[in-house]
Amino acid sequence: MNFFNIFLFLVITSVTSSAQEIVGKWKTIDDTTGKERSIVEIYKKGDKLYGKIARILDESERGKLCIECKGDNYKKPIEGMVILKGLEKDGNEYEDGTILDPENGKVYRCKIWIDQENPNVLNVRGYIAFLYRTQQWVKV
Repeated sequence: MNFFNIFLFLVITSVTSSAQEIVGKWKTIDDTTGKERSIVEIYKKGDKLYGKIARILDESERGKLCIECKGDNYKKPIEGMVILKGLEKDGNEYEDGTILDPENGKVYRCKIWIDQENPNVLNVRGYIAFLYRTQQWVKV
């Protein structure tokens, strides 16, 4: 195998493994209480990533509807709802997508990436203009 083939193999492997690291189930943690909230399943559709709330961990909240949501999500069950949409790969990150906060019904621009220090942590950042908030989700 010559140098070019080895280089090409490494590039293809690193691009593929980056998406594979993110695809899967992640546990969300409440920013203020530190309480585990839900399991979000991130999946690939075409060349974009999406994520849905696969399970709400607090049994008393499982039947909650998104009363703050607009459009198609209005009064729909939060469990099973797609909250991450249309994230596109850019280097080691996925960005240019959106994230829905079912607590307030707001949709934010979003980007996600695997934490460099811990591959079991996914950084999830939501933006409004130049303001942002980053959560850390843990691999299930």
